Amino acid sequence: MTQTLPPSAPPPSAPLGGMHLILGGARSGKSRFAENIINQAGGGTYIATGRAWDDEMANRIDLHKQSRGDLWQTLEEPVELCAALQTCNIAGGKPVLVDCLTLWLTNLMLEDRDIDGAITALCDLVPKLVVPVLFVSNEVGFGIVPENAMARAFRDHAGRLHQRVAELADKVTLVVAGIPMQVK
Repeated sequence: MTQTLPPSAPPPSAPLGGMHLILGGARSGKSRFAENIINQAGGGTYIATGRAWDDEMANRIDLHKQSRGDLWQTLEEPVELCAALQTCNIAGGKPVLVDCLTLWLTNLMLEDRDIDGAITALCDLVPKLVVPVLFVSNEVGFGIVPENAMARAFRDHAGRLHQRVAELADKVTLVVAGIPMQVK
């Protein structure tokens, strides 16, 4: 059974703490939901995994930064996510938002990195983190089977990544059309 929550409110079950996985489709409102949770806690650190491959993406990144305001410190880290998380892992430190895991996965694939090793390293690190962390990621498993091998590999890696992170997460939320639904 899922629980529908207002888009601007954090899940009612506990104060910000631990690890929270927030999934949703493209433009579902998942990032806004995660940002609102941390804004209500007084701000935090935003680890951005996106890369500006073209002017349109550069504009998106700039608009995204401007919309967050002064409550946020931004770290841009497209590949070395564990190192960025370790930088933020200070007792009493501000909460961290990682946006997003699927862009991180894309970057790893494009650099021909060891995907399984990177996922294992992330999952080994998560239980050791003392700061609250919200991971945002695109749920890509609801669609059809992709027609090419790279897209199928991406979907498969993303599915395995989400399952492993969800298993470790204290909370999992699925956002659909701006409406967050508590899954775990």
